[in-house]
Amino acid sequence: MSSISLNQIKYVLAVHKTGSFSAAADICFITQSTLSTMIKKLEESLDIELFDRRKKPIKLTREGEKLIAQFKVVYSESENLTELVQETKNKFFGSLHIGVIPTLAPFLLPLFLEDMVREFPNIVFTVFEITTHEILERIKLRELDVGILSLPIQDSKIHSIPLFQEEFVVYDTTASASKKLKYKIKDIDISRLWLLEKSHCMTNQIAQICELKEQRTKNNNLLFQSSSILTLLNLIHENKGVTLLPKLATFQDNLIRKNYIHPLESPFPVREVGLAVHITYRKKRILNILTKRIKTAVESKLDTPKNVKVMKPF
Repeated sequence: MSSISLNQIKYVLAVHKTGSFSAAADICFITQSTLSTMIKKLEESLDIELFDRRKKPIKLTREGEKLIAQFKVVYSESENLTELVQETKNKFFGSLHIGVIPTLAPFLLPLFLEDMVREFPNIVFTVFEITTHEILERIKLRELDVGILSLPIQDSKIHSIPLFQEEFVVYDTTASASKKLKYKIKDIDISRLWLLEKSHCMTNQIAQICELKEQRTKNNNLLFQSSSILTLLNLIHENKGVTLLPKLATFQDNLIRKNYIHPLESPFPVREVGLAVHITYRKKRILNILTKRIKTAVESKLDTPKNVKVMKPF
């Protein structure tokens, strides 16, 4: 068996991602015939057919499925090596794939991302707004560099970096609520509580705060669900509902009405926001910069109370 080139691995991963030789060639900036020839040579070298070309979209063969995970590891490690060389030369270029949970993305990203994109023009930033489970899976598959999500994460393959604690507040759209200064859990009208769908970790955190497991048994019509926090806010305004919001969301003046915001009683419920990377991740410099930028961006926005209770994402 002859040696396998990184370009061949890159082309295989591109076909696996797109399900098409022509689409893979486009994202690799080569002709389809060149890409097909390189993959065919690799298959001949390995004496294995990696793709079932009869299917549309093109699928991996059983043998290809066994090898694809290792191809991802090898290609990821080659990028790590490139990053180490850049660090030695004190240069920044390449790509950064970031996954952000939907309850953070619209409120946190505008605080720091544009400045980073402007400062590092030779880095291609790609951002995915996806759930915690998707972020972790893509990190382990080397499809993401870093995730921005709620901690703690219990996974031996994931390294976490705490960034900040964010307080949860009550958002109640009833007229009577505007007169109340501080909420106790028992003050929340569970029958009007709106939450995101269960795939969002913030829903689990709110359920912990409101002790919903016990109260659900008392009322089968307990929860309304939405797939987007922005949609959720619109629904709450239209239906005189109530929810719990992370503090950063309350700075959206075009969406939030300040007189509907109320703090909860002590100990104040918070979520721990942090970064997640694979334990083998090597882009340390850009990771350190990302960490500092996010901390600085939220510093003036968040004043975390001293007596807090961290709500776990799961």
